[in-house]
Parts: sequence; structure tokens; C-alpha cells
Amino acid sequence: MGFGNPCRSDDAVGVYVIDELKKKFSNRTDISLLDMGTGAFEVLFKLKGHQKIILVDAVLNSGEPDGTVFKVPASEINTAPQDDPMVFLHSIKWDQALSYAKKILQDEYPEDISVYLIAITDTRLEMNMSDVVKAGGDKTIDHIANDILQLA
Repeated sequence: MGFGNPCRSDDAVGVYVIDELKKKFSNRTDISLLDMGTGAFEVLFKLKGHQKIILVDAVLNSGEPDGTVFKVPASEINTAPQDDPMVFLHSIKWDQALSYAKKILQDEYPEDISVYLIAITDTRLEMNMSDVVKAGGDKTIDHIANDILQLA
């Protein structure tokens, strides 16, 4: 699952990663590659039946240089579901998405979830990512491709 806004410069990195993985693994029917964009709550229902989930998103204010890649297990981040009807009308972030998925799927919620975060500072209204963040996206693509190949 890749999160991000392709109209906000480096924030597009999660979507970029998913687009590139779709090219690499177009022949694999056992893998779902989901572009979550900035507010794709309905995609959460597609998580049902999956054994492993990998999320990719940009992270602001990490204190690290742009393009730095972090990998954390989702269990490190526990966000309580928010019973706010307005969340569906606006953007949903990956930690919120996971909290809602856990609430909705209950016993069918997959336990094997990893999160790749790529450090960014530029979220200007612009269609191009910086080279350094794109390089961080490329590193993330390599990591995820290796994870996928190990599942085969």
C-alpha cells in the first residue's frame, strides 16, 4: 500500500513506489499493489485475506536528510481508531488506515505488517519529486522486491 499526493512534490514517493512495483510484478496474481493516494478508505476492505502487508509513505520532520528510508513494524505505532465521520471526507493517513482496518477486520486483520517511511521536506504544489527522495523510493522498491521474492 502506497500513500501520497502526486501533486505535492516529494509526498508522491509512496505512490511512486507502488507504480514501479506494479511494473516489476505485473505477472504476480498473488500480490496486491494498492495506491492509497491521500484518502482511499475503501481500499482497506481489500486487506481481508492478506497474510503480509507492506506500507510506504513519506514522513515529514524526521530529523534525517531527505530520502532517508526507515523500516518499522506497524506494531510500533498504535493509533486508536477515531470515530470521526469527517475522516472519510478528508485524507486518511497510513496509521489511521491500519487502525480502521484492525477495527473492521478484527480477527482477519493480518499480523505481519511493515512500514517503510521515506524522509521528505518538500510538499509544495508541484508534480516532480526531488532526485534524492526518488533515490530513497528506489531503495525502498529494492527492499520490497526482495521481501516479495522471499515469499515466493
